[in-house]
Parts: sequence; structure tokens; C-alpha cells
Amino acid sequence: MTEAPLILTLALHGDDQARFERLRQLHFPVGRNMIPAHVTLFHHLPGEEVAAVSDAVAVRCAVPPFPVAVPGLRFLGRGVAYALESPALSALRAGLAREWDEWLTPQDRQGWRPHVTIQNKAPPEAARALHASLQAAFAPFAVRAEGLDLWRYLGGPWELVGRHPFRG
Repeated sequence: MTEAPLILTLALHGDDQARFERLRQLHFPVGRNMIPAHVTLFHHLPGEEVAAVSDAVAVRCAVPPFPVAVPGLRFLGRGVAYALESPALSALRAGLAREWDEWLTPQDRQGWRPHVTIQNKAPPEAARALHASLQAAFAPFAVRAEGLDLWRYLGGPWELVGRHPFRG
């Protein structure tokens, strides 16, 4: 039997995570919000390779925490996300993508645009209204990347496999 796939996300500073989580709780459709607010680096890594994935993640976490810019919002058609930008984050992900090339699914091979989704699977008119409302008050800000979290996908909910703090 094949193990459930793994998901790798960026761990944010507690206050930053709480900010996005509050927004997600407010705006994500009830009954569809099964996971915390997150920044996905990889959507589907082989579950049977959990030890190798964890080891690679631990090696890559030998860097200090770093800032991540939040320059704007992204309209998703049926939702809204906060766009993220960080050369350090992009380099970290690119290094892992090279290392895991043989494992990557088409979704994880395509262009990567980091973001935190706070609304998804909503009616398009609700998504447009939320985007307009948030955009009217938006000012760029930064959050702090503090590590990587590894999750197991359980058909909807996720189970935390391991936390890997940055430690440079």
C-alpha cells in the first residue's frame, strides 16, 4: 500500500501565522476550511520517502529566519490570497526542487508563486467583493519565515509529520 503523500509548507512567526489564520477563519467557506492558513512549497511528495524528505528539509533549515514581503493581494476567481516574495524562500524551494526532481508532480514542477490563501471555493461574486474590500485598505507588509513544516495529506485534513525550524 502506498503511503499518503506529503506536503511541505513554510512556517511563519506565530503572530504572522495568527494574522493569516484569523483572516482564513473569517473568509473561508464554512465546512471547507479543514487546514490552517499556509504557504505551500510542495503539494505532493512521496509518503513512503518521509525519512529522506525529512532529512533533506533538516539540511535546508540550516539558515537563519528571514523576512518575506507581502506586496499585494491575488484574486483567485473563487477566492483571495496574499502574494509573497522572498529571494531566500525562492532559493530554498529551488534547491529542494532540484534535489527532489524525480519525485515532483506536474503541479510541483510548474511555476511557483508563493501565497497564503484566505478564501477559496467561494462564489465568484463573494471573492470579488472580498478582494475589493481588502485591496481598498491594503498596505504592503512583511512576515517572518521561521522554518518548514512537513504534513501528511489525509484526503482533506492534514497531519503534522514534523516541524523544522530555521537555525542558522
